[in-house]
Amino acid sequence: MSTLLDNILDAHGGLDRWRQLSSVRATVVSGGDLFALKGLPQDPTPREMTVRLHEERASVAPFGAPDQRTDFTADRVAIERTDGTVVAERPFPRTSFDGHALDTPWDPLDRAYFNGYAMWTYLTTPFLFAMPGFRAEEIAPWQEDGEEWRGLRVTFPATIASHSPQQDFYFGPDLLLRRHDYHVDIAGGFAAAQYVYDITDADGIRLPTRRRAYRRDKDLRPIRSELMVSIDYSDIRFS
Repeated sequence: MSTLLDNILDAHGGLDRWRQLSSVRATVVSGGDLFALKGLPQDPTPREMTVRLHEERASVAPFGAPDQRTDFTADRVAIERTDGTVVAERPFPRTSFDGHALDTPWDPLDRAYFNGYAMWTYLTTPFLFAMPGFRAEEIAPWQEDGEEWRGLRVTFPATIASHSPQQDFYFGPDLLLRRHDYHVDIAGGFAAAQYVYDITDADGIRLPTRRRAYRRDKDLRPIRSELMVSIDYSDIRFS
């Protein structure tokens, strides 16, 4: 593991502390143009997100009805009632996105899959880089807001569902996350630049409470008029 990655993990609370924890819950409010493009506009209702830290598993509630939630893993996504009754499920959900463009409609299971892998990625960054199968290498820094942000290009293992196999993460002089770049492969592969704000300390782990993902142009600049996804977290608690 590189010295840069070691220092980034320390800045976010440290790997020792991370390994003492097993899950995180947070209240989430999300929005943005992507969901309307997919025919599933997001309402501003607060929801509770639950994420496992050391395996890729996530759930959000309510989902579609007050007594429903999602159950996401990389090879299965389901909508179920709070008593565990399965309402709908899809094994190997990634294959259902074959041939999708940016404006291809999603069904609720597609939305549940996107929500599951995206929220898992965000709430475990940067500690997921230390999981088996991940590779991180330093790339050219990014200049913005009068700062130089050091970059890591992270290659995800095939067993982990996420936006794209390679993603770039940029960290400020304090080595805290500032920006996250990727392609959304399940939505036509559009390029995104996601900015993060308002770092908080939750149970010894430091993470952003606001995320804003914009379409990205060929010069790696965000297109501020195209806010694809917005996420606000509150009441974050680890266990």
